[in-house]
Amino acid sequence: METVAPYKEIVDVIKASGGEAFKRCFQCGLCDVVCPWNRVRTFSMRKLVREATFGLTDIESEDMWLCTTCGRCPQQCPRDVQQIASGVALRRIATEYGVFPKTVKAVRTVAGSLVGEGNPLSEERSKRANWAEGLSVNAFTEGMEILYFPGCYPSYDPRLKKVARATATILKRAGVDFGILGVKENCCGESIRKTGDEELFKRLARENIKVFIDNGVKRILVSSPHCLHTFKNEYPEFRVNFEVIHITQYLYELIREGRLELKGEYGKTVTYHDPCYLGRHNGIYDEPREILKGVPGLELKEMPDFRVNSLCCGGGGGRVWMETQKGERFSDLRMEQAMGVGAELLVTACPYCITMFEDSRLTLNMTEKIEVKDITEIVQEVI
Repeated sequence: METVAPYKEIVDVIKASGGEAFKRCFQCGLCDVVCPWNRVRTFSMRKLVREATFGLTDIESEDMWLCTTCGRCPQQCPRDVQQIASGVALRRIATEYGVFPKTVKAVRTVAGSLVGEGNPLSEERSKRANWAEGLSVNAFTEGMEILYFPGCYPSYDPRLKKVARATATILKRAGVDFGILGVKENCCGESIRKTGDEELFKRLARENIKVFIDNGVKRILVSSPHCLHTFKNEYPEFRVNFEVIHITQYLYELIREGRLELKGEYGKTVTYHDPCYLGRHNGIYDEPREILKGVPGLELKEMPDFRVNSLCCGGGGGRVWMETQKGERFSDLRMEQAMGVGAELLVTACPYCITMFEDSRLTLNMTEKIEVKDITEIVQEVI
């Protein structure tokens, strides 16, 4: 039986998220045209908007959980419907009711892990800094040049730990005075907020903000575009402003200042994937490309759907924790595009993207045909 949230509750939540934006929609359908879901199945953001306008949203429907918050539809919308903010508001209602479709059940486990251990991976908080073993990475102290905040996946995931270690190695080579907070860190909270758990997001944010202030943090370096977006664009809601920089921006800064030199010959054909939260959401397109162009011997080829039109990996909006059926994974399409331009290596700058692409590389039997790497892993090899 469908669970339809009361009309007044839908309207109230949407108002709280920034206005009754759904009501501005005049059903032009541009959101459906650009939505990556319509490359793999039938999905209509326009329908969801229409149902919400009239208070007919079925909060048990899987459809309201499909959005990856990639940013394509707000980019095209002529009426500023704010599909992401409004869609997240609907997920908040479902979260309050405790209604989750089968494919979304993992979000409950994730929430429990975030409350208990400060990360979504059910890993012990005490092990958050283990990725840095043997690298002589210092604990952050006030007055240091920068705080390196690797985030959850680079702190715990075996594949993504390589990204954190590569980053620390590069920073040390460049003579950067940096430190980490380790067990004092929490998840930034971006993805759990996008699944509708606003209270948990606020809890994580407040705890992180207190730690940053107590430790005298002023400039934060992040590996994840999701951390970048949250610290830079969402934490100011709590009346704080930290200087936040993504690793691609910082590497480019170090290279321009002469603190980092790319020396080694790479000799591979590479394509670069623009992460949604680095590109569309935060406008960072040039820095990673300029870094790659500066690597001796590296040939950079663009895929279809690049820069502002980049194809989402499928991991945003909390989807990285949810079940996606075989044949419906955007990451599969992206791997095929990379192969199509003759790339030996698909490079990106987001832990979620790497997670999704490595899964697709395995399920598509591409492990011998193409590699997936973070940009820091390439830089580490040639400095």
